[in-house]
Amino acid sequence: MSTTSMSTTWDGLLLNASLATLDGDGYGAIEDGALGWKDGVLTFVGPRAALPGDAEARTDAVIDAGGGWITPGLIDCHTHLVFAGDRAHEFERRLEGASYEDIARAGGGIVSTVRAVRAADEDTLLAESLPRARALLRDGATTLEIKSGYGLDFDNERKMLRVARRVGEALGIDVRTTYLGAHALPPEFSGRADDYIDAVVDWLPRLRAEGLVDAVDAFCERIGFTPEQTRRVFEAARALDLPVKLHADQLSDLGGAALTAGFGGLSADHVEYTDDAAVRAMAAAGTVAVLLPGAFHCLRETQRPPIEAFRAHGVAMAVATDCNPGTAPLLSLPLAMSLACTHFRLTPEEALRGATVHAARALGLHDRGRLRAGLRADFVHWAIRRPAELCYWLGGDLARSVFVAGYPVGRQD
Repeated sequence: MSTTSMSTTWDGLLLNASLATLDGDGYGAIEDGALGWKDGVLTFVGPRAALPGDAEARTDAVIDAGGGWITPGLIDCHTHLVFAGDRAHEFERRLEGASYEDIARAGGGIVSTVRAVRAADEDTLLAESLPRARALLRDGATTLEIKSGYGLDFDNERKMLRVARRVGEALGIDVRTTYLGAHALPPEFSGRADDYIDAVVDWLPRLRAEGLVDAVDAFCERIGFTPEQTRRVFEAARALDLPVKLHADQLSDLGGAALTAGFGGLSADHVEYTDDAAVRAMAAAGTVAVLLPGAFHCLRETQRPPIEAFRAHGVAMAVATDCNPGTAPLLSLPLAMSLACTHFRLTPEEALRGATVHAARALGLHDRGRLRAGLRADFVHWAIRRPAELCYWLGGDLARSVFVAGYPVGRQD
């Protein structure tokens, strides 16, 4: 597939690589392709042979990729990347037989990270979070979603969201922030979950007024919040014209995915226990199913998301790392893609599309996720012979270079 524009000059022109455009069916592969961009936007995507004869004279920046493949920049649409400390001891406890719920009810889990986040000042929190973001960037992620949810009071939720914005500024990438005040019940609200939801709702307009919130999330689960409490958070978001998403049906089926679809939510995430009626509701609403195989893997779960139902009803499936200190200490989106193939039986093409095209949809972004003229010049050059290798290798140094809006970011070899 060849897409050209009328542009006669480029800020950059990349040659000598194959393209997995993901524009159309399958990989949208173009052998011996070329990319041209101007002002941060792709203006030529097609076969090298389709370039005008004087193409290389029209730019001062011709890049010889030396083979390999170019894909759209990866999009990690579900992370809890901003946190302090770690929970390696909980990993050990789970190996000894304790469940996620056992640990949470004993005062561990999310609440233990809350204590660490509250104790860290903003600069310390940024210093701890930046290496994780750099790791994701080195492995091809050009857009990150970062949630709050480890502060659980106004000042610390605000601190987390400010740090998330600073991560994007420091690395020159786009960070989308999600307010997850309804993540867990803080100790000071023990036994008063409804009162805490009142507070979460009260904080939201104040945080939005500071430009810190792009979307709103909640944890609807037996150890989290009820569907009715989640509904109150969603209603507050809707009143402020903010999109919603949800940690839904991870450990049980409380109807979270259906609730999210009822609000026209961007995504329902985890969705291991989502039933067929909810799948149909998601399809009707255009709600993306965000698959999080890292948490499934680390928790040694056995209940798989309803992949065949999602396929049958045309529900888009995104793939994300869920990078967090407790259940998914995962710092590579290609590894998440590989785990999605192994555990959930996605094809490599579905996994790559899930980390690009559908991940963009899960964040409400329409200007990225494919290689197409008119979209952002976010792309990755991979040292691979075929796109399936992105899911085949369990780690490794596959990303040669990463470009955001036409500019190289991170390490360039």
